[in-house]
Amino acid sequence: MKNLSKILIAIPLLIFMLTIYHTAQSQIIISLLLGDKLNSPNLEFGIEGGLNRSFLSGIEESEGFNHFHLGFYFDIRLKNDLWLNTGVRVKSNVGARKIAPYSLDDPELDAVFLEGHINRDIRYWYVPVHLKYRFGGNKQFFVNVGGQIGLRNKADDIFYNTVNDKDDVTFKLDIRDHIKRIDAGLSGGLGYKFKGNGMNLGATYYLGLTNIMKTTDLAQYDYASRNSSMYIYLDIPIGAGYRE
Repeated sequence: MKNLSKILIAIPLLIFMLTIYHTAQSQIIISLLLGDKLNSPNLEFGIEGGLNRSFLSGIEESEGFNHFHLGFYFDIRLKNDLWLNTGVRVKSNVGARKIAPYSLDDPELDAVFLEGHINRDIRYWYVPVHLKYRFGGNKQFFVNVGGQIGLRNKADDIFYNTVNDKDDVTFKLDIRDHIKRIDAGLSGGLGYKFKGNGMNLGATYYLGLTNIMKTTDLAQYDYASRNSSMYIYLDIPIGAGYRE
């Protein structure tokens, strides 16, 4: 209960810091205020950052979309080498690129962009919840199994076309009215915990199970689509961290 109360107090402050300050500033402030207090042999807290490549199902013509993600994590020991891994990916974009364009119901815009392509950029706050099991001679390897739920923040279709230089003409269309607020699915992966500094390097795959598209009469949004994403991440413990 003591660890849980610390987490409940820390989360609002961490969200505020991560959304306002740059990464380096946030790490310094969080470390000074909370790092040593949050970390213990049964609780590890830190910053998570890395790259992810996302895809959207249900779209015939599209490619993967590369993003940078940032957030914070908690590892809470349940028993021996079994941990609960959670946190918040505060900056976490998904979507797809090179989608075939559709009409904007504007002759001038259509004349420019119907020969181009669309990048669909959807921004969520994702909360992963995993069971994390550490194994190996020095307990440095781990596997995660669980899921994650996301709250949609923004959603844009960004139209591109080339006039002089590649993709030098753009138009951004807000499509939040056509994307559901909640996304959820399964996720799992594996990783390695470094000795000394206690950093974790890992990979996680997310498979969305919910149709993210709202019901509509507009043909360009009238289909089922699901998110998926491969995350490559580095966890950096703040303060004391946990070491074997």
